[in-house]
Amino acid sequence: MTPLRFILVGMGARSRVWRRVLKERPDCRLVGLVETDPVRLAEAAAETPSAVKGFSLDEVAAGVEADVVLLCTPPSSRHSQVAAACAAGLGILAEKPLADTLAHAEAHVATATAARIPLAVGLNFRYLAVTQALKALFSPDRLGPPEFGRFTYERWRDGRLPYLNKYPMSMKQPMLWEQSIHHFDLMRFVYGVEPIQISARTFNPSWSMYEGNANVSALITFTGGLEVTYQGTWASNWQRMGFEWRTECRRGIALQEEMFGALGYALRDDPELTPVRLPESEPWVDDARGLLSDFIGHFREGMPLPCPGTDHLNSLRMVEACIRSSEGEGAVSLCEQ
Repeated sequence: MTPLRFILVGMGARSRVWRRVLKERPDCRLVGLVETDPVRLAEAAAETPSAVKGFSLDEVAAGVEADVVLLCTPPSSRHSQVAAACAAGLGILAEKPLADTLAHAEAHVATATAARIPLAVGLNFRYLAVTQALKALFSPDRLGPPEFGRFTYERWRDGRLPYLNKYPMSMKQPMLWEQSIHHFDLMRFVYGVEPIQISARTFNPSWSMYEGNANVSALITFTGGLEVTYQGTWASNWQRMGFEWRTECRRGIALQEEMFGALGYALRDDPELTPVRLPESEPWVDDARGLLSDFIGHFREGMPLPCPGTDHLNSLRMVEACIRSSEGEGAVSLCEQ
């Protein structure tokens, strides 16, 4: 079988994971590298000397036969990249978020749809072992359907660290666009519901290193009446991560106490939590492997496209609703969007 041929655009932090997982698979081949920074481009080219390299996707796509473009670029810079991929007839797998505004993301999806190009978004947290196990707890024969929950994420994200992308430092809403988007997508995916109303407040503490708001508080109402209270920050003033996702169901609760694990459940009268055993996994890498496997399955076997751009728009609408609410619109309805 001919390997699926990838052009990787952007040699930042996430590209290192994708280069690793692509190299592991004999049914994939990295044939092109695109990066505007010559030093980064040279470093990546040294790992994959057979790949065609260049400073623009147009240039590289014209010089090599490929099937897919993998975008690891800042979300604000993708107009020309999406257009170039569609013009070349290449499928698109883009790191989240697809864009840094809802309007731009909708434009990207429309461009791909018009060109009949599959566009998927790298929502790798759906593929975490803890995510899959949590979703299974809400079956009727276990905890039953959820009715309310609380999601808390508290992190001191030092954006100056060399292995982190730098563009979030200057974003207007870095927490929402770069981190909360994961959490909103997880709520939709795990609960199997869609948001219908959001009230939110975004703000920045005095010690934040981010130009835009690093804190988000929100009350989210989903279809079926499910209510979730959300608090997320990149400016927690303690180095230790705080994570807790508690969901109240008809028969008991589910409780996830770490971002990549520590999942348990309890029925109403249980004295203690029952831990859920999870397989050994390498965060960021194994979930990327799972997403890549499903993405390849779409091309090879006609499986549904994982995390399609059209679905991603529903999570981005939650981000925009939070911004609108925080700017003075009060409770924002998503029904008309």
